[in-house]
Amino acid sequence: MATNGKVTGIIANLVIVEADGPVSQNEICFINLKGVDLMAEVIKVLGVKAYTQVFESTRGLKIGADVKFMGHMLEVTLGPGILSRNYDGLQNDLDKMEGVFLKRGEYTESLNPEAEWEFTPMAKTGEKVEAGSWLGEVIEGWMPHKIMVPFKFEGTYTVKSVNAKGKYKTKDVIAVLTDEKGKDIEVTMMQKWPVKMPIKAYKEKPRPFKIMETGVRTMDTLNPLAEGGTGFVPGPFGCGKTVLQHAVSQQAEADMIIVTACGERANEVVEIFTEFPELDDPRTGRKLMERTTIICNTSNMPVAAREASVYTGMTIAEYYRSMGLKVLLLADSTSRWAQALREMSNRMEELPGPDAFPMDLPAIISNFYARAGFVYLNNGETGSITFLGTVSPAGGNLKEPVTESTKKAARCFYALNQDRADSKRYPAIDPIDSYSKYLEYPEIQEYLKNSISETWVDDVTLAKDILLRGKEASEQINILGDDGVPIDYHERYWKAEVIDFVILQQDAFDSIDKSTPFERQKFMMGQVLDIYRTKFNFATFEEVNPFFKAIINLFKQMNYAEFKSEKFNGYLNQINEKINERKAV
Repeated sequence: MATNGKVTGIIANLVIVEADGPVSQNEICFINLKGVDLMAEVIKVLGVKAYTQVFESTRGLKIGADVKFMGHMLEVTLGPGILSRNYDGLQNDLDKMEGVFLKRGEYTESLNPEAEWEFTPMAKTGEKVEAGSWLGEVIEGWMPHKIMVPFKFEGTYTVKSVNAKGKYKTKDVIAVLTDEKGKDIEVTMMQKWPVKMPIKAYKEKPRPFKIMETGVRTMDTLNPLAEGGTGFVPGPFGCGKTVLQHAVSQQAEADMIIVTACGERANEVVEIFTEFPELDDPRTGRKLMERTTIICNTSNMPVAAREASVYTGMTIAEYYRSMGLKVLLLADSTSRWAQALREMSNRMEELPGPDAFPMDLPAIISNFYARAGFVYLNNGETGSITFLGTVSPAGGNLKEPVTESTKKAARCFYALNQDRADSKRYPAIDPIDSYSKYLEYPEIQEYLKNSISETWVDDVTLAKDILLRGKEASEQINILGDDGVPIDYHERYWKAEVIDFVILQQDAFDSIDKSTPFERQKFMMGQVLDIYRTKFNFATFEEVNPFFKAIINLFKQMNYAEFKSEKFNGYLNQINEKINERKAV
């Protein structure tokens, strides 16, 4: 028997309901407002009272309104047709909604029920299967989309029958399974899964560590992100978080991209909708949107909708990971999600933590980041979710609670620096403050030694040390003046500038420089470290500046030239000539 209730309290999007039956944490209910059903989620249960967060505006709602509990948690619909879609945080298809402004209480089907898909069976009659096993395959766009045993199934099943190759709709039965008690269960191409429960259709095994190549030199070279790893990009407004995410999404070594705009400003979201369909995919030669799904919530939507969007994006990512795909999940920005948590916590009058955020904010963030990772599926195949979030700290304060809590969960920290952005040194990732804990893993060190070079980890450590020494020399020069420090200080500063301009800075709008493969990164790193190790002959500090500026200019021209092309080698020869002219004998 379904549980019903009545509204007894309203605090903005927090609605208190007195229920007449059992209610579960995170259960979905619908609140009737003048004939319009508003979706809400139970976030706290105290006796007969259920505290719910409503995913719509509660304007006009009154005490005594009817409430109906659905008996299930907030779910996403999984099946063919998710790719290239624009969803809101509740997985409503935004392209199907009418009007400029979203209507309250309007919900759409996530998948097109009339679309037909060419199904190819993979499982055979009599085969033993379990949750997540592949029953067949359809081609979604150009990607193979596996049809799986629903994740809710427990135990082992026997395939009684599976449909022959042909076209079917998502709700058509494509297989019949027999459970351990002999009961037959029909399976379609569509299934549902609660967004706040991680999908687990894999085995616990040691993972092989591998770097996810993004093409962004300052990330790949100095602070690499492992496949199936986690990282985040904090920084003040205007430092290039969104552009950096666009660059990573376009160039990263991933099969599928999910972009979660969890409460961004409307103009930034519009840019995603307008720019992504036009971006070319360098990996396939097609449009990037063909392997992308966008989850969108703007900052003027209710806080509950913002909070749901990150979980919706992660659950869809877990679904595609179970197909053996490499998924890249981008969230922009998790600060909006944390602010939604803060608002709901305050409305429930919970004990506040730092800056009024919930006391358990670090645990919530850690639990979410833990859902990313590299997995072995039940059939021996592998899949991964690499998660890269952004944080928008107020005033660029990297000591605020969301940034600090995220640093405890994420393995990579890419701090955007306002001074670098102001001086147009993009990407504005601070090489001193940023770090990758994956570089400390023996498995990653071994991988880098085998795949790039035996000395690569040492070279990266040396480059970071050069940048730090260069920064210290720059501060001494600014304090004491050009003629107040030895020539060695000028030389140390400009050798660090060579690494900055050649390795760290990158043109995201140039067809060649926007993405740098590891082979080229290795070569360029070798060149700048050779310059660092070279002893030069300068009579005065006034000779240092023009020499290194000329070297940097030639290197930047190299970055715009095809690797090892005639033009590239020409610039390299000019650099070697200039070095030989100044090399100390």
